[in-house]
Amino acid sequence: MKHIYHTLSLLIITVSFFVYLEAAHHEDPLLDAVNNSDRNVKYSARDDFRNPYETLSFFKIKPNMHVLELAAGGGWYTEILAPYLKENGNLSVTHYNPQGSGYYKRSREAYDKKVASNPLFAGVTVITAETPPSEAFTKPETQDLVVTFRNLHNWLARDAMKQVMQEVYESLKVGGHFGVVEHRAPEGSSMEFMKTSGYVSQSLAIETALEVGFKLIATSEINANPKDTADHPKGVWTLPPSYRLKDKDRSKYTKIGESDRMTLLFKK
Repeated sequence: MKHIYHTLSLLIITVSFFVYLEAAHHEDPLLDAVNNSDRNVKYSARDDFRNPYETLSFFKIKPNMHVLELAAGGGWYTEILAPYLKENGNLSVTHYNPQGSGYYKRSREAYDKKVASNPLFAGVTVITAETPPSEAFTKPETQDLVVTFRNLHNWLARDAMKQVMQEVYESLKVGGHFGVVEHRAPEGSSMEFMKTSGYVSQSLAIETALEVGFKLIATSEINANPKDTADHPKGVWTLPPSYRLKDKDRSKYTKIGESDRMTLLFKK
């Protein structure tokens, strides 16, 4: 009988241990943020192309970090980052000048409305930033991680990519990381092509980051799409989700999917 009790005790301990391991395995706040059912349905539908969990994991994000998201746009990534960082970290984003005109004004107003009314955006600090930068994004050496998603082409078109990266470098703590996702142009593409197509070559992105002092830590094919030939009539905006040609050849571009993208990680 004593032997039976001893065996049962060992069995209970073993089962409890594996239950604990299983529970610990599922305690992943980043995965919870990505799978949050409160996210915009149209945004979460793009997860298969944008791979947010894998991308942010590659960027070495942690829930207690101070993170700066550059050019937040409609808040696709903010919906994930803000809840993830809310309890123990901090999220700041840069956005267009609210005193701008046309698209820039509408985009900033829509974003500010989300910050004011959408619980997923609670706690976000919005920083007005010009391109090229007219002032520092944040106090120097205060950020653990700076991220940007599909924005290099906008800065390049304004001859400001290096200046923006310099501000990123200044804002990061020593040892901090800079994560970049960008539409990838074929190597050898002309500057004119890159400034008008929405695509930037990976070598140019890396070269520019190195020039301001960053070290390249890793590259990833997480967001690669070999179906994208990058030679579309309306540039990257021909593809989903923009569909700049509207219904013309829509099924063709739907089959291609979103753009081929580089994913880069730099360290200060």
